[in-house]
Amino acid sequence: MIMNNLKNAVVTEIINAITVHSVKGRYENIYNRRWYGLSFCTDGQITYTHNGKSFVSDNKHAIILPQNGSYTLYGNREGLFPLINFCCKDILTDTFLSVPIENPEIFMADFEQIKSLLLFDENHAKVMSIFYNMLHRLTSHTHTDNTILPALKFIEKNYNNPLLTNTLIADECNISEVYLRKLFSKHLKTTPKQYISDIRLQKAKHLLSEGILKINAVAENCGFSNPYHFCRVFKEKTGLTPTEYIKQNKISKI
Repeated sequence: MIMNNLKNAVVTEIINAITVHSVKGRYENIYNRRWYGLSFCTDGQITYTHNGKSFVSDNKHAIILPQNGSYTLYGNREGLFPLINFCCKDILTDTFLSVPIENPEIFMADFEQIKSLLLFDENHAKVMSIFYNMLHRLTSHTHTDNTILPALKFIEKNYNNPLLTNTLIADECNISEVYLRKLFSKHLKTTPKQYISDIRLQKAKHLLSEGILKINAVAENCGFSNPYHFCRVFKEKTGLTPTEYIKQNKISKI
């Protein structure tokens, strides 16, 4: 029944998209949650307890958090948890919903795109379109073709190499570059080059939000050829310089 509600959800507003830093041993009581939430995990683990039942958030599960819900959470492992808060026309669920996901990288890329688009009011339609596609994937019984998984895993391990190319990826996966581009177009609706760019920006945002590394080090860790190129691409894609992004993206709580 809950999955049917998710399939038929009428989303009226995306409130925000934030990346939450949860530390190990964190324990909190949450009362009357203001909005519905869709939460993912890049690393780490949180256990939610609601009405005597436990729900685990990790990089293999997406979590739907109920509006007006009261619950406790415990940080099993430190990590980052992308979160989209939203409102619906009708009641979506009065409990937590844990949805297994096979390819978290796809959802993370969508999250980062929504987060960037929310900076400008005129992007409302695009934001809603991406979010509905995310809900569709969560409720779909079909999963991404396994033929693309080696490429995604290779990119995840090598995105910080500024010399990463379609040729390297295709050779690693024993496929042609033409077939590689077809796989990305079919399953991700993007190109390998754009996917790599999105992953690098996603990682850069995480590092900038943490505020530990200098901008030059963030650029190097994320595979940009030099800091100037990084700053130019970052401003072009987000509308903010890395310094402005740091100031506006303090780590928040779920």
